[in-house]
Amino acid sequence: MSSDIFFNKVDELIADIKATQRKNISDAAAVIADSIMSGGIIQAFGSGHSYAAAIEIAGRAGGLIPAKVIEDKAKGQYEVIEGVGKKLMETADINPHDCFVIISNSGRNPLPIEIAQCAKEHGCKIIVVTSYDVSKKLTSRHSSGKKLYDFADVILDNRGTEGDSAIELPGLPVKVCATSSIAAALLLNCAVLEAIEIMLSKGYTPPVYMSENVDGGHEFNYRIKMKYADRIYRKP
Repeated sequence: MSSDIFFNKVDELIADIKATQRKNISDAAAVIADSIMSGGIIQAFGSGHSYAAAIEIAGRAGGLIPAKVIEDKAKGQYEVIEGVGKKLMETADINPHDCFVIISNSGRNPLPIEIAQCAKEHGCKIIVVTSYDVSKKLTSRHSSGKKLYDFADVILDNRGTEGDSAIELPGLPVKVCATSSIAAALLLNCAVLEAIEIMLSKGYTPPVYMSENVDGGHEFNYRIKMKYADRIYRKP
């Protein structure tokens, strides 16, 4: 069956990530743990389909409560237009102890690059999720000539192929089945897991969401969320 082709491709991808990204995951975990223990929060950003990876680490069961998504209300429509990211960040609530997780498969477009520029200007650590080898081959669409990975303190490489989609089918001139969303979710959940382990090892109780579908979950989460309400509910 055709689905077996993708199952096999994803198995290969996971094996590749396990073989190449363990140190990067641990480095990202250290950034996250240090940020949370220092009173910061995770600020996640992804434009277009990269938004799925941003919400993977903000506001869901098993994840860290002090995390929020910087929302691109245009949903990627203007990610190639310079100045949009800078404008978006003019009113951003940023603390130098925050860490930013910025996701872009190509890393070439102005919007995520300008988000990273702003975060760096505020002294924040940046974790970038990108297809590193692919991004290196591309030309930046930002006037600085820089790409997203140039601002990274840690790069989580999604090990994707050019164009993201991975499966060729006879009679079709384009590939199908993108892998970046799967890879990003895996990489970021692993980093959060290790960050939680670091916090526990230091005697710090990590603020983790309980599922609100579990009895008592809402009350458990509410008590903790109120400690961070001034940060995680502030826009953008």
